[in-house]
Amino acid sequence: MNIPFYKMTGSGNDFIIIDNRDGKMNDFNLKDFIPKVCARCVSVGADGLILIENSDKVDFKWQFFNADGSSAEMCGNGSRCAARFAYLNGIAGKKMKFETIAGIIEAEIMDGFNVKVQLTEPFDEKIDYEIEVLGEKLTVSSINTGVPHVVVEVKDDIYSFDVVKYGREIRFHDVYKPAGTNVNFFKKIGENKLKVRTYERGVENETMACGTGSVATSIIAVKKGIVNSPVEIETSSGLILKVYLEDKKVFLEGEARVVYTGNLNKEALEY
Repeated sequence: MNIPFYKMTGSGNDFIIIDNRDGKMNDFNLKDFIPKVCARCVSVGADGLILIENSDKVDFKWQFFNADGSSAEMCGNGSRCAARFAYLNGIAGKKMKFETIAGIIEAEIMDGFNVKVQLTEPFDEKIDYEIEVLGEKLTVSSINTGVPHVVVEVKDDIYSFDVVKYGREIRFHDVYKPAGTNVNFFKKIGENKLKVRTYERGVENETMACGTGSVATSIIAVKKGIVNSPVEIETSSGLILKVYLEDKKVFLEGEARVVYTGNLNKEALEY
């Protein structure tokens, strides 16, 4: 086994990206392969894995997988990394389109290593309703920005808030079964600036950034009059994402960096 890959990070959300246009991954049991290579400390380690594949409609299509091997419809930060990967490897130009389960995504390579993507139109918006979590009533909002998200405003110190404890309870809450949900906790920290921390479904932990979660939080916060577009999001990595809301169009911009390139060999799976 000798599989070329890129390790990339989108504002702290990290991914393994493999060019599968030649079908080299098609004979692998991905449900077993992905959790192993995404495991930190014993293999490459990542929040997810992306396969770049051929498309007969647009520049390319992807398969996106969470670290646990589950397939996801969309990932905002992953889409920015996939777009830069495609540009760097001559698969697409500076402006491109690619297929996801959620629909066609448009992307543009900006200055430096910034990438801006137009996400699919959000749906299933529901603002300010109560659910019971750990014996208390929480006011939450929810929206689907390619994947389902719950959004919760934190009144106290968001930096010390127990994201994993509350996030896990909401992620598996009866209200969101059977698919479950991602969960975002936010607080306003400046004019049109939010601090957002996200518990991600499929990773089952807090991640250092979440693109679709940042978009979901921005939409809810704008609808509630807390901020105006464009919205700056301080992620858990400390890096900034920008969300632009223009009528029904939603754009996400931020860095997509190549951390390293390499080749996976069989020892990455042998533990």
